[in-house]
Amino acid sequence: MLSDIEIANAADLRPIRDVAAETLGIAEEHLSPYGRHKAKVDLGYLAGLADRPLGRLILVTALSPTPPGEGKTTTTVGLTDALHGLGHRTVACLREPSMGPVFGMKGGAAGGGYSQVVPMTDINLHFTGDFAAIAAANNLLAALIDNHVHHGNALDLDTRTITWRRVLDVNDRALREVVVGLGGHANGFPREDGFDIVVASELMAIFCLTESWADLKRRIGDIVIGYNRSAAPVTARDLQADGAMAALLRDALAPNLVQTLEGAPAFVHGGPFANIAHGCSSVAATRAGLRLADYVVTEAVFGADLGAEKFVDIKCRKSGLRPDVAVVVATVRALKYHGGVALADLGTEDLAAVEAGMVNLRRHLANVRGVYGIPCVVAVNRFPTDTDAEVARVVDLVAAEGVRAFPATHFADGGAGAQDLARGVLEVLDEPSEFTFSYTYDDGATLTEKVEAIATRLYGASLVTWDAPARRRLERIEHDGYGALPVCVAKTQYSFTTDPAAVGAPTGHEIHVREVRLSAGAGFVVVVCGDMMTMPGLPAVPAAGRIDLADDGTILGLS
Repeated sequence: MLSDIEIANAADLRPIRDVAAETLGIAEEHLSPYGRHKAKVDLGYLAGLADRPLGRLILVTALSPTPPGEGKTTTTVGLTDALHGLGHRTVACLREPSMGPVFGMKGGAAGGGYSQVVPMTDINLHFTGDFAAIAAANNLLAALIDNHVHHGNALDLDTRTITWRRVLDVNDRALREVVVGLGGHANGFPREDGFDIVVASELMAIFCLTESWADLKRRIGDIVIGYNRSAAPVTARDLQADGAMAALLRDALAPNLVQTLEGAPAFVHGGPFANIAHGCSSVAATRAGLRLADYVVTEAVFGADLGAEKFVDIKCRKSGLRPDVAVVVATVRALKYHGGVALADLGTEDLAAVEAGMVNLRRHLANVRGVYGIPCVVAVNRFPTDTDAEVARVVDLVAAEGVRAFPATHFADGGAGAQDLARGVLEVLDEPSEFTFSYTYDDGATLTEKVEAIATRLYGASLVTWDAPARRRLERIEHDGYGALPVCVAKTQYSFTTDPAAVGAPTGHEIHVREVRLSAGAGFVVVVCGDMMTMPGLPAVPAAGRIDLADDGTILGLS
């Protein structure tokens, strides 16, 4: 089989104006084209669709991730193509890839095989410049902070409390902790600082939760960048940074429209870090899709305990969106991994391991239906090493939970390989639901109660403990009036615990909170459990080493 980039480079793409007009009814005058195959859709036009009824929202999530990967994005695209191929007006909503992982370990994030969004090279690299705009706005605020201190510090900002960091969209461990302001009086006051990757910034989270320029500016103004010497919060609005930052993001806020390999429309917009933020594509793109199409297929990162929880408790809570059905992606090899099989042995048939690993998927299904109140199906993303017996066993085990499972081969067969899955999703959407959508915790709960609800209801933990500084920080946040915000738990995605090696579905464990961060502009409080890195490093053999430019201008080696 051809590589992902070979398949993408060989694709015959349609002009994006034709995709927009013929699949979503968007006239060319409402597009801002970026070349022939990608465009932004005018925010004013989208605002004018407010009276249209919303389509149905399909949320793609998964069991706990494993090193081989489960193919959640590929499944999102394959399901979109399947629904599109069955004659339904369908649009995919995905996050934009960060160039850090593209050149690092993970590679691109535009799907794979014959279930991709294209132009794949553009999407994985500079795309429409959204991330560059976010980096510029973020770093403008950082410059204004140091400039304010240099010119007299009228706000009496305590430089030891500054939390706002600089960003760039490259993995660079050498910039995690730096000292700025060296070189004498003309260069400002020396202080400790650091860099995060763009997608880990609060500004990225804000970008993906807002839907208008006015709300964008308000949220930016609410950013708390540190505290004055009286311990009162200092905001971006206090520094008069909100207007200029919003101006830099004006064009970026419009959703990006591209297409799948099979010509279905796809909004690829925004990309918040999946742990330190909510990890979902933009609300603006999701709502645009719901007003323009009958079905929107979107993805929540990681497993249903992290990604779907943040989709529900942050994105849905803030936007009023509601998933109509969830698709939980599972693979035979992931179940075997959670059943105790070593990574090197996942290609060997092992029905007992599939049965043992079902404990992980079973908890995710219980969370999706019992906690979030969302009806669901299981997509069994089939790989060449899966045997018929293993796939059949997964289907039977899922059926025993009262859920239907559908094997799918969209990676190799495109939309045709996911048509059974698509029909299964449509069946669930047509049936009366026995579930009532709900959040994991109430708005009125304290921040501590919110964390405990997630830990006990979703993770199977029995206890939440706190580092003393984290507890004091939480109390300070509540004292400053932010106690009503939802929480965003940052922890390993590989386990229900804080130990990435604890596979399966552990119970009775302890969730320990070591750090608490306020994202006042985004509107949530980040609770860090275990180690959390906001500036990844490059691996020993970076993906950048295989990416190349041919003499004819063709980009090679992306995956």
